[in-house]
Amino acid sequence: MNKEVAKQVAGHLLQAQAIKLSPEKPFVWSSGWNSPIYCDNRVALSYPQTRNYIKEALANVVKEQFAGVDIIVGVATGGIAMGALVADILGLPFAYVRPEPKKHGMGNQIEGRIEAGQTVVVIEDLISTGGSSLKVVDVLRAQEIKVAGMAAIFTYGFEVAAKQFSAKEVDLIVLSNYSALMEAALGQGLINKEQEAHLSAWRLSPDTWGK
Repeated sequence: MNKEVAKQVAGHLLQAQAIKLSPEKPFVWSSGWNSPIYCDNRVALSYPQTRNYIKEALANVVKEQFAGVDIIVGVATGGIAMGALVADILGLPFAYVRPEPKKHGMGNQIEGRIEAGQTVVVIEDLISTGGSSLKVVDVLRAQEIKVAGMAAIFTYGFEVAAKQFSAKEVDLIVLSNYSALMEAALGQGLINKEQEAHLSAWRLSPDTWGK
């Protein structure tokens, strides 16, 4: 991970309010976890400068770390738009994978054309526990599609995610992470040192934080 890119991406996401910090009034995730952070990187698509910086950074990751891939694959829904933008920069085909097969029409789960034996890079917007992202890898591998790795915009850096990616033997490259986010938030005056410590405690034990 390039530290300067990580800092710049975090700064862009904060400025666009794609990431919101609320240490005193935490959000509640669908998992039931209390969280002082809410991340929706799709918001970044509405800001051309932010969108362009991220798409170019992701394209550079693919060129430098996963050279020779055949197709870019987005994770529905957060990775679709950014994945398509990356594919356009690189002049590569694009497809995306749904969480589950459609219940009508052709019943597709993979949208787009990928042949068995081809090599793909998966584009994701956010890595939390890693479970939903890795389901996409399972779907692709079941069709004998080779997954070179995954590139994502942001990760919380949870240990459970690192373990899951290791177990599946999937190389993960992420543009920015929680440490870079804290540095950028401090630099922008969005949090103070006391709030930073509070936020850092959440990342270490998100399932019990605030309870």
